[in-house]
Amino acid sequence: MKTLIIIPARGGSKGIPGKNIRPFAGKPLILHTLELARQFGADKDICITTDSPEIAALVDSAGYKVPFLRPETLATDQSGMYEVLLHALKHYQESGSDYESILLLQPTSPFRLPEHIETAFALFTPSADMVVSVKESKANPYFVLFEENSEGYLEKSKQGNFIRRQDCPPVWEYNGAIYVINIQSLQQSPMHVFKKVIKFVMDELHSVDLDTPLDWDYAEFLNEKYHLLPL
Repeated sequence: MKTLIIIPARGGSKGIPGKNIRPFAGKPLILHTLELARQFGADKDICITTDSPEIAALVDSAGYKVPFLRPETLATDQSGMYEVLLHALKHYQESGSDYESILLLQPTSPFRLPEHIETAFALFTPSADMVVSVKESKANPYFVLFEENSEGYLEKSKQGNFIRRQDCPPVWEYNGAIYVINIQSLQQSPMHVFKKVIKFVMDELHSVDLDTPLDWDYAEFLNEKYHLLPL
């Protein structure tokens, strides 16, 4: 299966300004993901899609040449990942490269391991729309999640007669680390409407996603405590 590895790295970030080039565990955050991607594909099959000349210059220092700079219309807070992926895929298709799947690796998952990607690939089949990494959610809609009804009162998000959280059916949340996407499916519809999605369960420690300054501080603490990445 021929796979295009896509690493999205927008220059602007309100949650953690400059996060993709900010040092984490001794090197800019995005380089952790680039080094991991290189274990699964040659540079010609890796697409860092960015709008930032600064990010482009940084990865150039690591010997990687960005194939294009993403247009500003695909680099705003409102830009969707679906459009970003299609834009990158179109560039490679117009260059004569043909792929069957996309491996989407976001730089904000620094503790993702090669064996996680290998397992996700092993779960993928041509009949699936996507394999996605998840973690078990502590916020269970049968137990601790509520919605406000038309009368202004809270009621359970999902009905069920469960006394203990442990008795509730497990629920899963995307952890943002790994997406193995069927390109035929992507060309037909966005990921959020996929019907044939296979989960790959990751533990909470390796599921850390950097979205806020508190996330960053927590990840640095975890790395110092558990030596997840070399310092």
